Amino acid sequence: MKYLNLLPSLLLAILLTGCEKTNKVRENIKEKIVRESYRPTFHFTPQEKWMNDPNGLVYDKGYYHLFYQYYPDSTVWGPMHWGHAKSKDLLKWEHLPIALYPDSLGYIFSGSAVIDKTNTAGFGEGAMVAIFTYHDPVGEKEGSILFQTQGIAYSLDDGITWTKYDGNPVISNPGIRDFRDPKVFWNVDRETWQMALVAKDHVQFYESPNLKDWEKLSDFRFEDTEELGVWECPDLFEMTVEETGDNKWVLIVSHGAGAPNGGSGTRYFVGDYDGTTFSTNQKSSQWIDFGTDNYAGVTYNNTPDGRRIFIGWMSNWAYAITTPTIKWRSAMILPRELELVGSDGQYALKTPLVKEFEDILKTVNSEDLGGNPPLSFNYPELQQSKISFEITTLKSFKIILSNDSDEEYFINYDHENAKFLIDRSNSGLVNFSPKFTNPSPQIMPVGELKEIQLDMVLDASSIEIVLNNGSYVVTNQIFPSEPYTNFEIQGVDKNEIANFRLHKVLKAVSTN
Repeated sequence: MKYLNLLPSLLLAILLTGCEKTNKVRENIKEKIVRESYRPTFHFTPQEKWMNDPNGLVYDKGYYHLFYQYYPDSTVWGPMHWGHAKSKDLLKWEHLPIALYPDSLGYIFSGSAVIDKTNTAGFGEGAMVAIFTYHDPVGEKEGSILFQTQGIAYSLDDGITWTKYDGNPVISNPGIRDFRDPKVFWNVDRETWQMALVAKDHVQFYESPNLKDWEKLSDFRFEDTEELGVWECPDLFEMTVEETGDNKWVLIVSHGAGAPNGGSGTRYFVGDYDGTTFSTNQKSSQWIDFGTDNYAGVTYNNTPDGRRIFIGWMSNWAYAITTPTIKWRSAMILPRELELVGSDGQYALKTPLVKEFEDILKTVNSEDLGGNPPLSFNYPELQQSKISFEITTLKSFKIILSNDSDEEYFINYDHENAKFLIDRSNSGLVNFSPKFTNPSPQIMPVGELKEIQLDMVLDASSIEIVLNNGSYVVTNQIFPSEPYTNFEIQGVDKNEIANFRLHKVLKAVSTN
């Protein structure tokens, strides 16, 4: 009986302990719900597990095929496979079975795909042929520098099943540790297959009549003033200059480190290619994107109407394996359609969003937001929207995107110093990596602007800023604890804003 007087305290302790455990469970569930809410609604993501570089971008029989670096057993990088999806409009993607698996020659690293319309390789007329890097982890572990070689595989059923060529590798390693990422294209003038391949700190060009037997043509190097890390994911293609009608060649290269705002980035060179050698008069680096989350991008082969469509991986090696998602990790940027502008030896790539994106927009009446144009408003679905407007007076201004948890994303235009400053240091979850907010702010130099036309696209965990129809672009991941719902622009009056438009972006859900 002497213990009865302890029962209330014991019961209370048990209840409190239970409540504490229940609260922890609830918090864990809430955290998982929040983190799964980062799944984009109109950007491509894998159904689950890890994804990085886009690979094998090729159009065939009405579909855009997207292959990608994929590890099906974890949400962090591991033995690489090629995942696979296809789409008719670059927005609604159908997930397909894994295309390529590692084998005795190694993991399946990045590469490209072509349609062999005239059966040059002997695999079959119209065969889809993948060209990729074999990465031998055993050879790497044993200290060999010959662990990366190039292989091919083919599919006769639109990329569903694949047969690897029994003569792999088709290009052996010449003694270069980083020797990878083949981008193959059909050279119309020379009527043969050609390849751009990165080799540590430069690009090599190759040629083949049949995708099996390759001959080296030349090298391209560039005297960088700063170390940019290993060269990766090259792409070479011809484009027509909008102003002059001249044809120039564009070479794209990615770097795992050394980009303008930290970590990974993709740059380009504009020059001439005579079928053997690429050359450029360019004196400094030009970058595809001034944000931190557009990497390893390449363009589609065999597109209709000669469109040059570009897709990049929306992440950065500085923090890619720690971003706060649970079931899946990484997304692709919205596809961009490249345009080449300039004259007198001064050229630049514009990267506007593909025209198909307009088909999934629904206009919101700006009068319902408190004015036309509204300088500030609350919109519950802001983080699934596109905001567009023009600034008619060239002056400094600031845009704030925020939620009710006092998390904010800033876009500042510094007119006097001709640059944009973008700050995500208080954008939401940021402490998963110190590199996520370094640097803060991110800087985009824009020179002397004659106009400012801004498009901002928000999805669950990203913001893409497109200035002057793609003349300058910033792509950022964000991880707010709750969606942004508030918009504000400071430093301008209503009469200095024109053509304000808010669009809700309709879901572009994958079909399976």
